[in-house]
Amino acid sequence: MLINYTTKELDLMARLMRAEALGDGNLAMLMVGNVIVNRALATCDVFKNRTSLYNVIYQSPGGFVGVNSSLFQSSATTNEKNLAKRCLKGEYFYPATHALWFYAPKGSNACGQTWYNQPLSGRYKSHCFYMPQEGTCPEIR
Repeated sequence: MLINYTTKELDLMARLMRAEALGDGNLAMLMVGNVIVNRALATCDVFKNRTSLYNVIYQSPGGFVGVNSSLFQSSATTNEKNLAKRCLKGEYFYPATHALWFYAPKGSNACGQTWYNQPLSGRYKSHCFYMPQEGTCPEIR
């Protein structure tokens, strides 16, 4: 296990994964889970002192827009919790392996090569993933 978590935090993480990526399927939800875990592990940028899943999920500013989605409001399913557990146990999925950020551009627009000055690590369906610049976040690189 990469991060200690409570039952409530597991449910929150699974709900956020659903809210951010349900439309792109289980693999996309796993990639969002990778970003959540990476943010909890990171000691760089705006993620300093964000060591619990609760603090990562509800970070403001710079947090996840999914917490405002109706998909975030109901309890997570067993499948969603199992996906979250896979991420918490250290399973990683490219291009989210080292990512700290993601977004979904409108329509079929291309991913920018950088987002907030961070390099693109890749795209999966509607999500673009961005990793920290080399040498700035050694915990996840």
